[in-house]
Amino acid sequence: MADMSGLVTLIGKPGCHLCEDAEKVVAKVCDELGVRWEQKDITQDEELHRAYWEQIPVVLIDGRQHTFWRVDESRLRAALA
Repeated sequence: MADMSGLVTLIGKPGCHLCEDAEKVVAKVCDELGVRWEQKDITQDEELHRAYWEQIPVVLIDGRQHTFWRVDESRLRAALA
């Protein structure tokens, strides 16, 4: 099981189909592994907007970028295991 101190952050925006796909993968993997996760809206945070606008959806693990655009379930699972 993953370290419970870990945190996965999904950065996206409303109406983004890739963000919706990423949310499904992140929710599934994190729920199965017992890892905390959160979602942030890039349209509500100027700093996130500047940093990640061209890459959304973006997945961070403990604040470090793991991936962007498409979330690979196997790769995310391995990173959290």
